[in-house]
Amino acid sequence: MNIKTFVASDMRKALRLVGEELGPDAIILSSRTIDEGVEVTVAIEAGAAAPNPGIEIEPPPAPANPVHATPAMAGGSFADLLARTAAAAPSAPLPPAQPDPAIHEELRSMRHLLEWQLSQLAWNDLTRRAPGLAELLKELTQIGLTSTVATSLLRELPAGLSNEDAQRRALAHLARRIRVTGDDLLDRGGRVAFVGPTGVGKTTGIAKLAARWVMRHGPRDIALVSLDDQRFGAHEQLRVLGRLLGVECFTLESPAQLPALLSRLPMHRMVLVDTAGISPRDTDLGARAQLLGSVAREAGLSIWLTLSAGAQAGVLEESLLKFTPFGPQSLMLTKLDEATSLGGALSALVSTELPLAYVSEGPRIPEDLAPARGHQLVAKAVLLSRIHDASAGDELLARKFGGVAHVIR
Repeated sequence: MNIKTFVASDMRKALRLVGEELGPDAIILSSRTIDEGVEVTVAIEAGAAAPNPGIEIEPPPAPANPVHATPAMAGGSFADLLARTAAAAPSAPLPPAQPDPAIHEELRSMRHLLEWQLSQLAWNDLTRRAPGLAELLKELTQIGLTSTVATSLLRELPAGLSNEDAQRRALAHLARRIRVTGDDLLDRGGRVAFVGPTGVGKTTGIAKLAARWVMRHGPRDIALVSLDDQRFGAHEQLRVLGRLLGVECFTLESPAQLPALLSRLPMHRMVLVDTAGISPRDTDLGARAQLLGSVAREAGLSIWLTLSAGAQAGVLEESLLKFTPFGPQSLMLTKLDEATSLGGALSALVSTELPLAYVSEGPRIPEDLAPARGHQLVAKAVLLSRIHDASAGDELLARKFGGVAHVIR
């Protein structure tokens, strides 16, 4: 018995090819759907007469109830199958084969294994080809920088540097890429509304700024405003701060009341507005951003985004993205004292165009607040990595840099 496979765009064409080459005595063994169309496997007894080349087989009259050809007919007479197929209406394309979940999972596992092995090979090649650069990537990873930031720092380095010089220059480049504003707010004043996720320390940061202003300029031309009507006791917390500092404090129920209030405070050089925290994934974030943003433009109010230094890089990047509709002009970084690594915060600061104004490190008011300095943050990040004995093994490094190791020179 001879077995042969035919491929065509649909079943009718496949059966026509079978008939032209093997004749009506061919037996359908199987059929399946493939990317090119259908694949039909047939068999014919050795020595069976095949039709003359180029002569088309004329099928017998169609039965009263035509039946579409299906793989279930395997083993039947080809002449019968051809007759039914020819007499039937143009058949619809076969439904796509449903993938076996077990096979799909096995293929996915094999793909991950192959990708991992290729990453290991690429990383091992880099360690042999450029051991100094590989060591620098390891040190930057121990600080906590993302792979994107770490590799971009390497591209800025000239060739031929010693390991010590390369590390020093990479950290210097990192510090320069962090934009800062200096102490402008406490020097000149301003009207600022603080937004950010829940629990990042907006109210404490406002308290520190207000206390610093009073120490520097006195309590006459500063006002505090609370818009936080969601956190229990938030209004009262700001009122207590106002009484302690001897400054005016106002509580509002809606941002829409801000323009009227600010118009009554023309002589106040410093106005700090506390808002309710909101999760970056809150469905109300867009509506709140639209309302506060329009009010801020009308009232000449700046918006500052407050972030926690202890958050992971992914969380910080998500916050920067989701709070974009508020139109923030600056950042305040809080809770440096609670962070075990600053790599995530530094990576987020490098990736954004927003400047960093102040950093808060500790609960003391007003001592634990300082104008942001890029080199100080980088030095703090290196110190934390040493204090907590941060390490980066070859497995982690291969996973982070294996995909780009081949382009690192």
